[in-house]
Amino acid sequence: MTNFSTPTEVMCVTKTLEKAGFEAFLVGGCVRDLFLGREPKDWDVATNAKPDEIMALFDKTFYENDFGTVGVVTVREDGDTETAVEVKESLKVIEVTPYRIESKYSDGRHPDSVIFSQKIEDDLKRRDFTINSLAYSFSKGIIDLYDGQKDIENKVIRTVGEPVDRFTEDGLRILRAIRLNAELGFEIEPKTEKAILENSALLKSISMERIRDEFTRIIMSQRPMNGLLAMKKLGIMRYVVPELEETYGVEQNQAHTYDVWEHSIRSVQHSADKNYPLEVRLGALFHDISKPKTRRKSQNKEKWTFYGHEVVGARTTKKILTNLKYSTKIIEKVSMLVRWHMFFSDTEQITLSAVRRMIVNVGSSSIWDLMNLRVCDRIGTGRPKEEPYRLRKYHAMIEEALRDPVSVGMLKIDGKKIMKVTGETPGPKIGFTLHALLEEVLENPKKNTTEYLENRAVELIKLPENELETLGKQGKMTKEEADEEEVKKIRGKHYVK
Repeated sequence: MTNFSTPTEVMCVTKTLEKAGFEAFLVGGCVRDLFLGREPKDWDVATNAKPDEIMALFDKTFYENDFGTVGVVTVREDGDTETAVEVKESLKVIEVTPYRIESKYSDGRHPDSVIFSQKIEDDLKRRDFTINSLAYSFSKGIIDLYDGQKDIENKVIRTVGEPVDRFTEDGLRILRAIRLNAELGFEIEPKTEKAILENSALLKSISMERIRDEFTRIIMSQRPMNGLLAMKKLGIMRYVVPELEETYGVEQNQAHTYDVWEHSIRSVQHSADKNYPLEVRLGALFHDISKPKTRRKSQNKEKWTFYGHEVVGARTTKKILTNLKYSTKIIEKVSMLVRWHMFFSDTEQITLSAVRRMIVNVGSSSIWDLMNLRVCDRIGTGRPKEEPYRLRKYHAMIEEALRDPVSVGMLKIDGKKIMKVTGETPGPKIGFTLHALLEEVLENPKKNTTEYLENRAVELIKLPENELETLGKQGKMTKEEADEEEVKKIRGKHYVK
């Protein structure tokens, strides 16, 4: 009998059901992930108990759906469980569902009716793919009616029963097959693949929210390029992001080894290799989305130009993500990355003020995402070096622009406070005093306290103005030396001058 390592919270739920005389099986993706040695994202339990019987066994539950699923809350209000103080988010609620028999799917999305069953076999035959049709009980072991273990071993995605029947029941299963291909690296078997190709139009009846969720999981997988290629091959792209179809076969110039389509998917694959967040991955996919619309021959007819593709692309990206029902926050961030992805210029000519303006355009919290997108863009061209000298130099200039300047602003005192504690009127002596205090703090940062600086200001203000001016100038010189040393460190870190 197979023994899997499972969390205490899950075992408590299944044991409670079995102790009350009911069956309890782990089902679906969590069993598949256990076979693969992966940590399941969600834990689903199937049982022959009905919803009211499930709720009667547990202290805190909720039941808010038409499919019999009861949420069993494993965490008390004080944050503790029976056995643990810290509980992962995915274990705070365990979903328990009665075995079900489903009628036909008239709308291609939901069953017309759900009948509760007493047999696990009835529940497994309604599942989408064989690798998701396994059931596991701590007391009874594995139930595998459709060779799911064999397909896991062979890395195959196959429907339970006839693929057309499964896809007609719920068209989203078409996109789910692609998502599993991207997440697991499994191949879709020929019969299932043929049914996807012939029935891809079923996706037209699926809500964009459901499509978005599957598409996001494809993009956030380890192999988004695999998923995107499968979407192209099987005619799915037109129902998700039709704008990407326009990039197929669009040639670029010699700087690019690939056409716009392949460049884009290679860019997003690099973003996945680097484990970048969703916004950067979507930016990598869409940064050249409008090159087909802006492509023109140069005046000498020797090469293509794509002037303004980043501006048009930002608008197109906004339209795509809005259609897919992404949040306003994500839409604005990705559109901004697409708009400014062409920021890069000759670092021998660009000024620090220009870098500061770019930071203002995108925000200090997004500037590094923009730089990461630029790296993905570069790798997507087929160039092997991820960070050439120019890119490293730009990194250094950004750090230089972002760092807190060495100035009197870092002091725990200001001119107003000096005038208050010394009784001095506005004039040059206030500035001299601030720079003299800065000199002391640069020498010994522990002196940067309100108490010390106020007391020291009272002492300094009594000095003759020429002597105080000398101390202030010395402070300015020390500041400039500290600035130079900090910049030198930053540039050295990036191996640039």
